[in-house]
Amino acid sequence: MTRTGSARWQGGIRDGKGEVSTESGALSALPYGFNTRFEDQPGTNPEELIGAAHAACFSMALSGQLEKAGVRDARIESSSAVTIEKQGDGFTITKAHLTARVSGQGDESAIRQAAEAAKAGCPVSKVLNAEVTMDLTVG
Repeated sequence: MTRTGSARWQGGIRDGKGEVSTESGALSALPYGFNTRFEDQPGTNPEELIGAAHAACFSMALSGQLEKAGVRDARIESSSAVTIEKQGDGFTITKAHLTARVSGQGDESAIRQAAEAAKAGCPVSKVLNAEVTMDLTVG
């Protein structure tokens, strides 16, 4: 299975403008640029898109792990904060931090073990070459 995202860019790094789209059309020509990535202008940027993908992937993986652990009526809310830092002449994504709230009918230790397994096993966690950390609230 292969899924496609695409981007267009025109102009220089600071004054240029881009658009990002997904194969499904869920995102279509969504604008982004230097000011949406490194300043506080409204719009998207690659790091928030990675964060959204990471949170979605983790939530699905956790759902599967909770099901295996016998947790019923699970409700998962998650986010991933992706950190980009200046390193040398460029920038590097250095961290992805998951925050999750999980409720459901089941043992708390089983929920915590399921969350750790999902954090390590979700395909987006595996592709990130950054430290992936997590805060988890059960209940």
